[in-house]
Amino acid sequence: MELALLFGVFLVLLVLGVPVAVAMLCSSVINLFYIGLPGIIAAQRMVDSINSFPLLAVPFFILAGVIMNQAGLTQRLVLLSRAYVGHRPGGTAQVNVLASIFFSGISGSASADTAAIGSMLIPAMKKEGYSPGFAAGITAASSTIGPIIPPSIGMVIYATITEMSIGRLFLAGIVPGLLIGISLMVLVHFMSKARGYPRSDRVPWGDRGRITFVALPAILAPVILLGGIFSGFYTPTEAGVVACLYGLGVGLFVYRDLRPRDLARVLAHAVEMTALPMVILASASVFAFLLSLHGFGGLVVSALRWFDPSPMMLLLLIVLMLLLIGLIVEGLAAMIIFVPVFMPLIPAFNLDELQVALIVLMTLLIGTVTPPVGIQLYIAASVGDVRIRDVEVWPFVAAMLAVVLLVVAFPGLVTFVPDLVMGAG
Repeated sequence: MELALLFGVFLVLLVLGVPVAVAMLCSSVINLFYIGLPGIIAAQRMVDSINSFPLLAVPFFILAGVIMNQAGLTQRLVLLSRAYVGHRPGGTAQVNVLASIFFSGISGSASADTAAIGSMLIPAMKKEGYSPGFAAGITAASSTIGPIIPPSIGMVIYATITEMSIGRLFLAGIVPGLLIGISLMVLVHFMSKARGYPRSDRVPWGDRGRITFVALPAILAPVILLGGIFSGFYTPTEAGVVACLYGLGVGLFVYRDLRPRDLARVLAHAVEMTALPMVILASASVFAFLLSLHGFGGLVVSALRWFDPSPMMLLLLIVLMLLLIGLIVEGLAAMIIFVPVFMPLIPAFNLDELQVALIVLMTLLIGTVTPPVGIQLYIAASVGDVRIRDVEVWPFVAAMLAVVLLVVAFPGLVTFVPDLVMGAG
């Protein structure tokens, strides 16, 4: 009865249009009073959930992304991408994907990627004759690469929940992230040829070298961050601070696109971007506490044991479940709520924790580009001045889902790089 009340109130509030974080918190507080527990438990859980040293990486990486966008690193990465793939079919759309791959090594935030890359490329794509829905759709889809290729804010939060090694999780995302980028670029190639979308003139190799040299400080950002983490010179949390300082140095003294008077606006924007995930995380932690209290995880494990699926079938069921959840619940909230539920399944079905982690992260990221609550979909539509219903997203969702299924079938795609760099876990 308590579980039914918790989910029932939550779903009713969602249908009424209440924001996900508020709906989770309200349904949780009502449930606490219903079972006779004091409401202060909600406040305690919210504070405890974000009072974590590893989670300091979240605001620092968000700030780093904002600084580097303002400092001109994003623009140089776009120019670099255009130099190498702009002449391919669907040139600017190809640039969109490749720039997202480069930018993923800096910010680790899909929302930052959508806003930064989209503000530059969606208007350009519309002027070149791409349909507005296509331009917004590829921007939203390619932005999901950011939280998969390290550094990744989503991975920091996942590792905090599960007490996994952040370093191994970062390394596990490299191959799947690149595969998503390749799959999107292949899809763009064929869709652009079929629709007659334009391409840019081929850039001579001499000009490519000059553009690469100018973009070198931007290219070195992920190398410095990840090199420091995996060499043990600093932790992932400290890497966020290094990223901020590096971005400031490049913006103020190298590219000089960042001015001291811009810093107050940059900090204010970073605070706004940090508030949303932290509020969702805090609210979801209360909801997850009540699910644990009411034995929801045990019910799921018992039901699956009774169903007795094979390990691969179980992973496919998790993918299907998360795809459906992603349609109505924001990805971060779904992670906080359901990852603790899935954790007992890993030893019970002899699954690899890195494989499960990447499947969960990638599938939830698909939910961020699907209606009705896909946050990247809304950002891209807003930037491109496109109606949500006109955004072409489903072909790109299919390409991303194909990579998820590859990871289900071939766990070595996830485990190869961590085992190579850090040894078998």
